[in-house]
Amino acid sequence: MAHAPQIRIPATYMRGGTSKGVFFRLKDLPEAAQVPGAARDALLMRVIGSPDPYGKQIDGMGAATSSTSKTVIVAKSSRPDHDVDYLFGQVSIDKAFVDWSGNCGNLSAAVGPFAISGGLIDPERVPDNGIAIVRIWQANIGKTIIAHVPMTNGAVQETGDFELDGVTFPAAEVQLEFMDPAAEEEGAMFPTGSVVDDLDVPGVGTLKATMINAGIPTIFVNAEAIGYTGTELQDAINSDDAALKKFETIRAHGALRMGLIKNLDEIAKRQHTPKVAFVARPTGYTASSGKRVEAGDVDLLVRAMSMGKLHHAMMGTAAVAIATAAAIPGTLVNLAAGGGERNAVRFGHPSGTLRVGAQATQANGEWTVKKAVMSRSARVLMEGWVRVPSE
Repeated sequence: MAHAPQIRIPATYMRGGTSKGVFFRLKDLPEAAQVPGAARDALLMRVIGSPDPYGKQIDGMGAATSSTSKTVIVAKSSRPDHDVDYLFGQVSIDKAFVDWSGNCGNLSAAVGPFAISGGLIDPERVPDNGIAIVRIWQANIGKTIIAHVPMTNGAVQETGDFELDGVTFPAAEVQLEFMDPAAEEEGAMFPTGSVVDDLDVPGVGTLKATMINAGIPTIFVNAEAIGYTGTELQDAINSDDAALKKFETIRAHGALRMGLIKNLDEIAKRQHTPKVAFVARPTGYTASSGKRVEAGDVDLLVRAMSMGKLHHAMMGTAAVAIATAAAIPGTLVNLAAGGGERNAVRFGHPSGTLRVGAQATQANGEWTVKKAVMSRSARVLMEGWVRVPSE
């Protein structure tokens, strides 16, 4: 029996924020994978090493966490006033599917640098020195992201002194603007129509919840209401099967209330969204790096679940949701930060702290947010080709 050789595909392995992923130019993918569908999903799963019943992704580029089981496809944009289209695929670790339902805010920081280095940006728009403005169309959610990419001597600057908690080494700062981050349907920023709701969760109780669709659909609950302080690190939750089941139950019932699913069974095929996060007022704690975070260092504490586990830092899209909710008086996020009007907050997460900003306005009883802003960093880890079996 003849065995076909592996095929090789141009790819770049990049860190963006506190995530890592395999980046492709659309035109470099095999023809069958250049369009959405089973062939594309199968290819990306094989690249990452999924589905893996061992949960390790040993036979692929993934690293068996929600932060590293990620893929990105970038192409020149056909949309006016945009440079590139960016599509994000969250690959399930142990199941055979790719979730296309949301964005990755962390990897968004790497899209601009990848596009510039990959020749996808008009050279006239890229200065030799200074800041290149890359206009990104986020195709998963239909939103615009503006990336401010530093350039030095005609190349993307990757080294620098910007420090991001959750990332070991400093790098160059990439500022991101998430434009009009809320869903566009009338009232869709708060799908229930309220900034706080009573969410009935069987086996858990009735929880106060802020359910918001900005950056990524997110369900915020109070830490105290579910038995936590908001200072928890990963092991406190990820080693507790009962806790993980509780969070998944909250997520399922919140998704149903937000109209993201029509019945509870659908949540199994929607691992990436919505997110569940719990908030608390400031108190001191020791971050996972050993760094001490004092109560006076932050406005509030936030912990968030991603793909069924407590995230080691904070998802970028969830940070957008935090910024947006903090700017709107009366949400649980805003109240945990002390209430009132605010344009920015610094929150504590398991790896340290992060500052995010958003400006909210209210007209005719409806809240709108024009943009949310945060800083991340990105760099190339490896570039060349990935290889996958030809089948």
